[in-house]
Amino acid sequence: MERIGLFGGSFNPIHNGHLHLVQVAKDRLHLDRVILIPARVSPFKQQHPDMASPEDRLEMCRLAAETLPFCQVDSYELEQKAVSYSIYTVAHFRRKFPDAALVLLVGSDMFLSFCSWYRWQDILRNVALGVVSREADDQAALRRQQAFLMQYGKIFLCESPVYPISSTKIRENCKNAVDFSCYLPKKVVQYIISHDLYQSRQEFLSGKGGDSL
Repeated sequence: MERIGLFGGSFNPIHNGHLHLVQVAKDRLHLDRVILIPARVSPFKQQHPDMASPEDRLEMCRLAAETLPFCQVDSYELEQKAVSYSIYTVAHFRRKFPDAALVLLVGSDMFLSFCSWYRWQDILRNVALGVVSREADDQAALRRQQAFLMQYGKIFLCESPVYPISSTKIRENCKNAVDFSCYLPKKVVQYIISHDLYQSRQEFLSGKGGDSL
């Protein structure tokens, strides 16, 4: 049976922390592939003032996916013209892959608020949850939440070193002319600069870091 990870989010922009989560989940949960699903309108970020266009976020996801051979991108949520509730996305991929084992990948922050998600019990009837920690001291809280939610479905916790970066921090660096290139794949950095996203500046071309230009 194929094991497929589903990883949705605003990806504004997608960064190395997202890719770290994907790689950890792939390794720990023995996934055959992971599908990145950029949201058109996240139910948690509907009024975000710095949201890049759906087209830009989709292309950045495609560029980032090139760094992971098992990763692909799906535009399903961007095509819906509505708030991207996970239950509808899960139902779509359940229909698309009826015989696969589906695992919805989430960071620890989203996992701890999972019971506020729209129709969360229905989500757990259709997919397992794969959780990757995003904070250094959240393991006890994650285990408590796992113990509660296990009565509704399968919950997998993936322990891994924390990757402390956020899209918010990257956008702030862009606005303040601070180098951000070490936080993203090289082609995503190039895309942000060439399309002048998040008020980026050309001086980042000389930035230092593992993925700098």
